[in-house]
Amino acid sequence: MRGITFLGDRKLALAEFADPTPGPGDVIIEIKASGMCGSDLKPYRAAGGAASLGLGKVTGPVIAGHEPCGIVAEIGAAVSARTARIGQRVMVHHYSGCGICRHCLSGWSQMCVEGSVVYGVTGHGAHAPYMKVPAYTLVPLPDALSFATGAAISCGTGTAFSALRRMDLSGADTIAIVGQGPVGLSATQLAVAMGARVIALDVSAERLARAEEFGADAVIDPKADEPVAAIKALTHGQGADLALDTSGTAEGRITAVRGTRAWGTVCFVGEGGNVTLDVSPDMLRKQLTIIGSWTFSTIIQGECAQFVADRKIDVEHLFTHRWQLTQAEEAYRLFDRQTSGKGVFLMS
Repeated sequence: MRGITFLGDRKLALAEFADPTPGPGDVIIEIKASGMCGSDLKPYRAAGGAASLGLGKVTGPVIAGHEPCGIVAEIGAAVSARTARIGQRVMVHHYSGCGICRHCLSGWSQMCVEGSVVYGVTGHGAHAPYMKVPAYTLVPLPDALSFATGAAISCGTGTAFSALRRMDLSGADTIAIVGQGPVGLSATQLAVAMGARVIALDVSAERLARAEEFGADAVIDPKADEPVAAIKALTHGQGADLALDTSGTAEGRITAVRGTRAWGTVCFVGEGGNVTLDVSPDMLRKQLTIIGSWTFSTIIQGECAQFVADRKIDVEHLFTHRWQLTQAEEAYRLFDRQTSGKGVFLMS
């Protein structure tokens, strides 16, 4: 089969790989949709590709894509019918660990004490017709949801949902969401569904327009307006109750912290980079809570899917571009600009 692999320096290839075969505890997924995530851009841009990121041992080309969704095509000999069945519609939790530490047993394999495989980065991912994973990584996809929606929930939308849950968002809250890329826009869509008032921030006019489509009550362009002052102007001078930074930039994180009211909560989900805070005015004297939220567990992934299905949330509207694997170079060139919406590869 052919799969997309990142070569680094903004180059990729559609290379030949052997068709996967399951070990005793594995399943083979026939991929139906494989989402494009902002974190894909790190190995895509890196000089040495995925191997240069220091995320684990990488030997040889790795198939990209960590937002897998499809159907179970083959089952290993030790996989029980209660765990997986041929033809089952599934998402994949895109990490695997030792399977027995307290983090793995609670569905947080990315925090495995022995280290984890990150599918699409240190293990073969979903930008290919088939993918082999341990059966315990599977999360059922509700019948009401499309495969593309399942792909979004498998990283970006699931990450947003988990962060909002961590912050105990309610319909009484005003939340500032900094960054309206795929994760930020997912957070806007979900927060609106949870009844919150959303203030969306981004430097892209296209992304701010999409945030309004998804129900944001107000939008702010930090290039045009001082963002903290603009947030306070919309909140009677107090600041937002909650703020979520999805930008991963120092400026975005500072805006989230300084745009939040006293006794408020700020959550960071964008990985990498640094931020410098003035501890007394920014944190202590505001009694501010700052938390980090790293993707989600298998349990939360399933809860997100059910939340989306029950409320009929149009997650598929996140996708502005749908691609075939043969269009990978064009797809990632466009996605690399970080001005468009989310992209997804559809296999059939």
